Amino acid sequence: MWCDSVRHEPDDLPEGNGEHDVVAVGHSDLEIFPLALGGNTFGWTADETTSFDILDSFAEGGGNMIDTADSYSAFAPGNSGGESETIIGRWLAHNGLREHVVVATKVSRHPQFRGLAPETIAAASAASLERLQTDRIDLYYAHYDDPDVPLEDSLAAFDELVRNGSVRYLGISNYSPERVREWMSIADARGYARPVALQVQYNLVHHATFERDYAPLAAEFGLAVFPYYSLAAGFLAGKYRTMEDLRGVPREATAAKYLTPAGLEVVDALHEIGAAHDVEPATIALAWLLTRPRITAPLASASRLDQLYSLMDAPSIVLTSSEIHRLDTLSRAVAQ
Repeated sequence: MWCDSVRHEPDDLPEGNGEHDVVAVGHSDLEIFPLALGGNTFGWTADETTSFDILDSFAEGGGNMIDTADSYSAFAPGNSGGESETIIGRWLAHNGLREHVVVATKVSRHPQFRGLAPETIAAASAASLERLQTDRIDLYYAHYDDPDVPLEDSLAAFDELVRNGSVRYLGISNYSPERVREWMSIADARGYARPVALQVQYNLVHHATFERDYAPLAAEFGLAVFPYYSLAAGFLAGKYRTMEDLRGVPREATAAKYLTPAGLEVVDALHEIGAAHDVEPATIALAWLLTRPRITAPLASASRLDQLYSLMDAPSIVLTSSEIHRLDTLSRAVAQ
C-alpha cells in the first residue's frame, strides 16, 4: 500500500474497510484489488508515456483491474475512439502482465459501433480485442441501454461471446433498474450468462439514486458494484471551491453542479478527516465508498502520476465510526 501509517482516535471504534488484499467480483472467479483504475484519461488528458507511468505504478502498488470503454476518448478533439484501449493494449504487450490484470471494457458508444444490435456487439468486441492485444475481455459491459434493439437480441449476442471464450463475464452500465431486472429475467429464462457487475454513479454528493434503486438490485442478484464518478469529476479531491477554480478544466461542466453550500461542507469534512489520517481528501472520499454496502471497488482515474497515490491509499484507510457518521450526515444533506 502507498499509505505508510493509518491513525484513528483510540476512543473511537474503527469501522468499514481497513487493509484489503483482494475482493471477489460478484459470483465470478475474478479477484481484484479494491480500487479499479479508470482508463478514460488515457489518450485524452494523459498521453501514452504518462499513461504507461500511471499503469506501471498502479500495478506495482497491487492494483490489477483496469476499466475502459471502446468509445474512450472519442469525445476529445482530434480523437476517434479506441485511444484508451490502444494504450492499454500496448502497455499489456510491453510488460507481459496480461495474466495478472483484469481488463474491463464496454460497448455501445464507439462512433463506428453504436448501439447494441447483435452484429454491432460482435464487431465491436472484435475491434476491442485487437486494440487491447488480447484474446479475451475479462469483464464486458453494455455501456448504455439501446431501446431500439430488443433486449433479448442483445443478450443472445453477449451470451455467444461468453460461450466462444472471447468474453469471460458480463456487466451492466447505465441501465434503469427496470431494465436491469428485465435483463436478469431474460438471462434466467433463456439460460444466458448472467451479468456479475453493475456500474452506477455513486459518491458522497450523488448518492440517492443508487441507495434507493440500485443497491437492492445488487443485493438481490449478487452483483458487484463499481461506482463511477466516485470523486464527482474531481470535486471531491477538494481543489475546486469556486467557479473560477473550475475554469478551463476538462470536467468543468460536470463538477460545477456540486459547488453548493452542502457540497462544500462535504469537501471541508474530507479535508479535516484527511488531515487526521495524513492523506488527501480524495483518499477519504474513496475510503467512505468502501464502507458502503455492496460496493466492490470504486472506479477512479488519474491524469498525472502524482494523482494516483491518493487513490491507491484508500483501501488501507480505517475510518472511525464518528468519521463515517459525519460523512453520512453531510452526504444526506446534498440533494442528489
